[in-house]
Amino acid sequence: MNIAVQVENLSKIYRLGQIGTGTISHDLERWFKTKILGQEDPFLKIGENNDRSTKGNSQIVYSLNNLNFEIKQGDAVGIIGKNGAGKSTLLKILSRVTSPTVGNVKLNGRVSSLLEVGTGFHPELTGRENIFLNGAILGMRRNEIKNKFDEIVDFSGVERYIDTPVKRYSSGMYVRLAFSIAAHLESEILIVDEVLAVGDSEFQKKCLGKMNDVSSKGGRTVLFVSHNIAAVKQLCNSGIYLKNGSLYKSGSVQEVVSDYLLNPLTITSATDLLNDYQSRRGSGEVRFRSVVINGGEYSQDPQEIIIIRMVIDIIKPIKHLYFSLLVRGADSSDTITSTGTIKVDVDCFNIGDEIHYNFTIPANTFRTGLFPLYLWLGDKREFGDPHPFDLLDSVYFFNLVSDKNFEQLGYNAIQPNGYFNILGSNSEISIHRKC
Repeated sequence: MNIAVQVENLSKIYRLGQIGTGTISHDLERWFKTKILGQEDPFLKIGENNDRSTKGNSQIVYSLNNLNFEIKQGDAVGIIGKNGAGKSTLLKILSRVTSPTVGNVKLNGRVSSLLEVGTGFHPELTGRENIFLNGAILGMRRNEIKNKFDEIVDFSGVERYIDTPVKRYSSGMYVRLAFSIAAHLESEILIVDEVLAVGDSEFQKKCLGKMNDVSSKGGRTVLFVSHNIAAVKQLCNSGIYLKNGSLYKSGSVQEVVSDYLLNPLTITSATDLLNDYQSRRGSGEVRFRSVVINGGEYSQDPQEIIIIRMVIDIIKPIKHLYFSLLVRGADSSDTITSTGTIKVDVDCFNIGDEIHYNFTIPANTFRTGLFPLYLWLGDKREFGDPHPFDLLDSVYFFNLVSDKNFEQLGYNAIQPNGYFNILGSNSEISIHRKC
């Protein structure tokens, strides 16, 4: 099978707080040694791994450090890792937005990329004009774009606004049109960063279906970066796990995801994860500060209760606050059960207040497996309000492990995921006033 992407000895370094190396003399030293003498970049020797949680001793960091891998044509590859692992830098290099410090990248075919909301859009041009502009940038002829135009507009769902300048589009409309262009134009490699989190749930499912079609039926190669592990497992057949800029593991998506989720910080506590988590949605009046599952333990027996402790910050004045928790399937993104919408019954909310919310899931609720959570805070009784305060999807998981089989655990084989008895009454709420 043909190789679509080949990465050899790829490294990218940055100097913190500076552009280039910081001085003209250092820039000239780098140019002379690498271009004239053919020697190694002298600043690679003092570079450090990109661990954002430590101060470090050098201002030179490896955003990517000596990556080597191949991606076959037609593969759907999920690229996962914590914030700062180098995922977006890798995609920018593959998209030729930036160049590597050392190493080579070989691409077999044209690339269409969706790296951030509005990539390649001119705000003063209409949606129609931006479709032709993006197509031209991707190397498409005008007739090719015209043949795909109706499909692009229909898929995006923004037909009414297609002759409106895109500066008047919402972020969701931006990403709808941008993804539709990238997915429908005839490129051999489709690269998608975490931008789909901006779209609503209906459009996310639509995008995942389209990416699955272009990969499995169209024979195109898809590179997909997401923190939504359920979506990665659903779409991709192989995975790449980046850790502090280095290639930690590559292989089947099941193996790579399992290794990634073995990190307890990713699974059950991850207080600092929420500070850096860029794909959360919501207007921000109220935010989850921390979520701790089972005291931070990675796994537990399904015959024990599950305790989820959350700290919620009141950032702006609000009148009402509602909470909802969904549990997704261990092997799919389908919702197994939910709490419904629970009103946080507090007399008043002041800026700076902390709400401590403990939620208990009874023992024997689920079978064994790894279950992602969907956490929602909003101000309306209807769950799924399109303007939530805060929304976290598949950031946290609980892992249930047992030596017993399903019959010994007492599960009914007709019920594939256990007993659906999560109730809003299983919660305790306390409020800590700022003053």
